[in-house]
Order: sequence, then C-alpha cells, then structure tokens
Amino acid sequence: MVAIAGSGPRRRSFGELQAELQPEWGQVTCAQGPDVDVLMVPSLTVEQGQMNQIKGAHHYEERQLFSLIRLRDPGVRMVYVTSKPLADLVVDAVLELLPGVPASHARRRLHLLDTDDASDHSLTAKLLERPALLSRIADLLRPGRSFMSCFVVTELEKQLSERLQIPLLGTDPALGHWGSKAGSRELFARCGVPHPPGSPLVFNSEDLVEATAQLWEDHPHLSRCVVKLNEGFSGEGNAPLALAPLQLAACSAAERRRSLRRALSDLAMPAPNWQTQLTQQGALVEAWVDGGDATSSPSVQGTIHPPAPGAAARVELLSTHEQVLGGPSGQTYQGCRFPCDAAYRRELMAHGQAVGEALAAEGALERYAVDFIARRFGDRWDLQAIEVNLRQGGTTHPYLALSAITAGHMNADTGLYHAPTGAPLFYEATDNLVDPGLRGLLPVDLIDIVAEAGLHFDPARLRGSVFHLLGCLSEYGKLGMTCIAPTAEEASLVFQGTQQQLLRGALQRAQLPV
Repeated sequence: MVAIAGSGPRRRSFGELQAELQPEWGQVTCAQGPDVDVLMVPSLTVEQGQMNQIKGAHHYEERQLFSLIRLRDPGVRMVYVTSKPLADLVVDAVLELLPGVPASHARRRLHLLDTDDASDHSLTAKLLERPALLSRIADLLRPGRSFMSCFVVTELEKQLSERLQIPLLGTDPALGHWGSKAGSRELFARCGVPHPPGSPLVFNSEDLVEATAQLWEDHPHLSRCVVKLNEGFSGEGNAPLALAPLQLAACSAAERRRSLRRALSDLAMPAPNWQTQLTQQGALVEAWVDGGDATSSPSVQGTIHPPAPGAAARVELLSTHEQVLGGPSGQTYQGCRFPCDAAYRRELMAHGQAVGEALAAEGALERYAVDFIARRFGDRWDLQAIEVNLRQGGTTHPYLALSAITAGHMNADTGLYHAPTGAPLFYEATDNLVDPGLRGLLPVDLIDIVAEAGLHFDPARLRGSVFHLLGCLSEYGKLGMTCIAPTAEEASLVFQGTQQQLLRGALQRAQLPV
C-alpha cells in the first residue's frame, strides 16, 4: 500500500530517491538482464492549452509502448499505466515484434493498469487523484528494485515519484530551465555550439517590442525573426515575424517600434492566448535562420545514464534525425527520417555530445535532444542550434521501435544503425498520417489491411512498417507509423507505399455492401 505521510518509515525526498538509480537502469536497448521493475507513466503532461490542441491526446500514451523493448530482459517486469484500457491487439502487436523472447513470456511480466478516464487532463494528474490505484501499483513494485520512466518530468511526475516512493529516471523539474528557450541559448553559448542571435527573456508586450527592435538594429540585414514562448512545445510556441515588409530601415526609432508593436499584436502564434503565456513564462525573439542553397531541420538525441557512486554520469548519443516540420507556422513537428544527412552528421553528433555533457554536469538525467537548422552554401554546411528538449519527444518512439524489433545497435562514430547482420537500417516516421478516409477503421481493420498488402515489418527482409496511435484511428482518422528499410531511398518508398495502401484499403472497406 502507498504509505500515508507521517506513518511508517521516513519518506525519502525526490533527490534521495534518485540517488538510488542504478547506471544500468538507463539501458533500454541492451539486453543485460537487470532484475528490476519498471513503472511506465507515458503522460503527456504539458500546459493545458497545449493539451487541448492535440486531438486524442490520451492516445499518445500508446507511443511509449515501444518501451516494452525492456521486456527482452527476462529479469524485467513492467507496469504500464494509461488513461483508458489498451486493446490486447495493440499491445500484442508490439510484443510479437520483440526478437529473442516469446511474446507469451514477455506478456506474463507485463501488468497493464488504467485510470478509466479519457478526459483531457494529464495521466499523471489522474493517477494522483486515485489513491486506491496508486496502492495497487505500489503492490506490484519491489522496493529497492523499481524505478519510474515518463515521457516528460514535471512537478506532477515528481510528486508521483514521492507518493510511490520509487525513483524517477528523468531530469528533476527544478532543472527545467535548461530545456527552455532561454536556458538552451545559455547552454549553446557555454558549449561553443553555434546558434542564432537573439534577445534576453522578456515578460510583457512592450519589452517584446523593444527586444525585437534591438535585434533588428543590431542585425539590420534580418528580413525575418521568430518569437518563441520560453516553454513552447513541439513548435506550437513559435511564430515567425516578417520584418522586410515593415521597411524598418526607413523608419525613425520611434516609428520602428510603433510598426513592430502593430505587427506583434497580429502575430499568428499557434498557441492560443499567447500574450497571457508571455506574462507567465516569458518569451524571446531570435533571428530567423534562412539563406543558403538548401536548408533542413536535423536533430540529435542522447541519454544521460545515472552515475555510479563517486563517478560522473555517462552521456550516450542515440540517434540523429531529419525533422519534418509543418503546420500554420511551419514550425510544428510532423515526422522524421533517420539518420540525418551524412554531410553534417559527425558535426551534429559532436555538438549533441557537448550539450549532453553540460546537461549531465547540471544533474540532468535520461533523454535530451537538440534541434538545429542546417544550411548549405556550396559544398559547406552551416549548423545553427535552435533549442534543447529535456524530455522524450517525437523522435524517441521511432528509434525505440527500430531498436525493439531489430535488436541492432548504432555506430557511435558514423551515426548509422546496424542490424545484427551488419546491414545498415534507415526509417521514415510520422505521428500525423491523417485522412478522413481512415475514420471509422478499427485497429483490427488496420491489421487486416497491413497483412493483406504485405506491409508489416519483415525481420527476414529488414523491411516494412510498424504502427502506433491506433487508438486515434477510428475517431480521428489519425495514425502513426515507422517505415524501415536497408537504404534511405527504400525507406521513403516503403513510407509512400504504406500510406497509399492504407488509404486504398480503407476506401475499399468503406465501399463494402452492408
């Protein structure tokens, strides 16, 4: 049972609990057989306004199902908690892909629990409101051999860790500054990682006008800048501002500020009520990175392992990606391709390692990612760091999917991922395959379409697709998928072919006679 404050042994603080984390507990993809219990809380704990923008938000808890890769270790038990019950078909589809362990053996070591609450509150908040459910969870976890893993760590997850008295493998939210826009810029400056010119953090509209004016006056060649809420999520807190049409060079200082004030008042920020959020979390303005013969949006992802007593935390680079961005502002994450372009991959990885080492020195743990803009000038590429994410993100689960179903490894020198046979593997992934024709399909219908079209991942050919967000399918016509192949070109063809076959199969089923 969950202990009541003031009774029983002294309750440990969050920091004391984290001191119990073992270095090997950070290993997700290496089967080492630790005798440990893992509590997965895949809560999308973000600001409520951002949560309201995500269709079927609680279904995003399914993305972390690829964390079942830990069950390849026969000594691992897992408790996976969701807002609503997961369909057996959805869970079994992942377990059946795990190499080296019978699905039935992994299933016996997996405990699925839920809050039976589909509201738009975060899963962690729902758990904290249910002491009886917390007691059942606590009864499944062995003291001293358990830890919690989350999508994102906020004060709510910290509170849950202390309530359950198990350590959380993630960065203390007290260090959240380093994952903010302002904190990211501080890290880049400290590590010597190139990044765009920008302003300090401001907390009201007048100071934002002044910061924008100062940025342009310092860099009068700027034709565009971007306004960033300090704690924006997945690009939803970013909005570009065109400066060229304002003809600022022809204005006096006072006229310049009046013009910018009008432009900022009409700023098309994806986040609603962003002026209110400006006063709460602050914002900054940054030079828009453009120019060059070509541009892309790469990222590098790493993890910081818990330190052994008396030792430093170890930083491990996990992956690089080319991010696919879209949405009204062109800043919203839509999907990714693995790995990033070879022309700048090593430089990107070096910057990612430097940022990871700086984060580790601050006490950060587990996943982090650094987003960049890459520009090509002739045969030279220029990288500019944009932000640090101190959480799991959109590139986390595709890489987990690749690792879970292939049991391969990434070459730390080249950044390529190799299957056990030595063959390199590539993928293209999305969370946003959305089409009205998919609405009404059940997960079992999707599996039928996939099986009939031969789209499912084939371990013999190292080619095919795996799917997530199946809970969004029927209601929202939305689906996520990761398409894997031995070459980047083939992975792109698998992605396009899978999308076409799914839509064709959905159309055929819609035309069946009743």
